[in-house]
Amino acid sequence: MESIDDLDFSKTYSYADYYSWKFEERLELIKGKIFKMSPAPSGNHQIISLNISGELYNFLKGKPCKVFSAPFDVRLVSTETSDKKVKNVVQPDVCVICDLTKMADPRSCLGAPEIVVEILSPGNNKKELKIKYDLYEEFGVKEYWIVYPDEQSMIRYILNENGKFVTEGSALTLGDSVTTPILPGLALALDDVFRDLL
Repeated sequence: MESIDDLDFSKTYSYADYYSWKFEERLELIKGKIFKMSPAPSGNHQIISLNISGELYNFLKGKPCKVFSAPFDVRLVSTETSDKKVKNVVQPDVCVICDLTKMADPRSCLGAPEIVVEILSPGNNKKELKIKYDLYEEFGVKEYWIVYPDEQSMIRYILNENGKFVTEGSALTLGDSVTTPILPGLALALDDVFRDLL
């Protein structure tokens, strides 16, 4: 398809469909349904994304885990991995992948990243907080970090042994650092996350 106007938003699509689309607009598939992504991110959204991915990139040099930033497709799958069967394709703002066998197909990540970071924008709060939260929990993302630019804070959700997201304490704010057992030795300072905002 050459134009987003040719899509039927009431239909269910697969990654095979998604990968064949030729238009510029960025979309995500959740349970096969099309979700338009927010308009181009704000300057502060971009700065926060670059700050997080830059800090993670520097920390991960020479280590087995890799950091990826949007636009980058993540196909969330359980057992069925054929393009015609995959119904969930998302583009997290930042993600960390430690099992690099999930990158055997150079088009995208096939399977859940260990860490997903979403930076909220005015138009995507409901999607990020509910729909994607449920999706990332269902497919076993080990940690889901939600960044609130206006409040300069972050909430870190951790997948527990029952496959449910839980939080440890309250939101992280300026002066705090993010640590995770997934990346031993990491101390991502919130002051660096929100550095140089406009």
